[in-house]
Amino acid sequence: MSLLIKNGRVIDPSQNLDGNFDVLVENGLVKEIAANVNAPSDCIIIDASGKYVVPGLIDMHVHLRDPGLEYKEDIVSGTKAAVAGGFTSLCCMPNTKPVIDNKTVASYIINKAKAEGFCNVFPVGTITYGLSGERMSEMGELKESGCVAVSDDGKPVHNSEMMMRAMQYAAGIGIMVISHAEELELVGEGVMNEGYTSTELGLKGIPRVAEDIATARETMLAEYTGSSIHIAHVSTKGAVRIIREAKARGVKVTCETAPHYFTLTDDAVRGYNTNAKMNPPLREADDVAAIKEGLRDGTIDAIATDHAPHHLDEKDIEFNLAMNGIIGLETSLPLSLQLVRDGILTLNELIDKMSCKPSHLLGLDRGTLKAGAIADITVIDPDLSWRVEAELLASKSKNSPWLGQNMTGGATATVVNGIPVFTR
Repeated sequence: MSLLIKNGRVIDPSQNLDGNFDVLVENGLVKEIAANVNAPSDCIIIDASGKYVVPGLIDMHVHLRDPGLEYKEDIVSGTKAAVAGGFTSLCCMPNTKPVIDNKTVASYIINKAKAEGFCNVFPVGTITYGLSGERMSEMGELKESGCVAVSDDGKPVHNSEMMMRAMQYAAGIGIMVISHAEELELVGEGVMNEGYTSTELGLKGIPRVAEDIATARETMLAEYTGSSIHIAHVSTKGAVRIIREAKARGVKVTCETAPHYFTLTDDAVRGYNTNAKMNPPLREADDVAAIKEGLRDGTIDAIATDHAPHHLDEKDIEFNLAMNGIIGLETSLPLSLQLVRDGILTLNELIDKMSCKPSHLLGLDRGTLKAGAIADITVIDPDLSWRVEAELLASKSKNSPWLGQNMTGGATATVVNGIPVFTR
């Protein structure tokens, strides 16, 4: 089939392209980008007047809960939420039931996504079997089965020698290691950020240094071994500083943050709002400012959602007992566009952090609109006005702190492998 996206502002940081062009897609590939492309016969046409046309957004940190926890989310509902949010590719974390620590589970996810999903799904395997932290997984087998990275996300690898060996082995086979940076002894029974708000609410706090210490360990191990490490969901000013200083020394460290860490503070927990309970927890205003500065100066490489769906019964309970995590696939784009409106990032920089850079870090053949590239494309209306309503969200779970709030900006068309899979 042929597809022509006309009259849009085409922004592709991978080739320093920013201008008003048409994009022609044929047989699932980008055929041509030029002004006034003539539409072939029987061509689907998308009018992108007043909109941005960008390489398909890539979310490198998502929990699809499939297999085993499908009552929260599954590959079908999760990918449907993804394309509604403008994402054409997802990387799903391994803390499923069973976990992604073997070829069978990885193959199940890949095959189900191809058969029933709305976008590309790339599994992330575990660093250790069963997320136990005790025995290293067969990373080579995981990579061969289609895993693009390894992580024990949800749990830190507590044993430093185990983490060092994992980083060395992963470097040898060319697969990314993603660290959940957290010092559990300092977390203890904490349920939110340790500070004024936690004291006022009478909730046990988690000190920032729990993330900072673990981040420092990972960067030191990377420096010692010459291996690469990627730090997930950065939330503290200390972690940003540690990563910035490590990069300046030439350490092979990259990192991501999520929209809730540059838009919300721990004040969102007031009223014991369990939809503001997550891990790492929401921090304070100076941490939010540091995250924004880290995005601006390039310390933070990518924006991911850490989409973590939970059933209502797991959230509509006492704060101490509620599960950690929020959904984010359908709200990430408008929240991130605010960085452009506030002058923190240029539009090119934002698209780089949400598409091109994740693709590059993970070694995917995506994140570009170059001729001959796979046609994963997102059309964005920066002025789209909409309201976050639970019944309108594609995700099975509705645990969002933005329920009932108005958003500005969003995807109006999502194209995966040359096929429009979502239009608004």
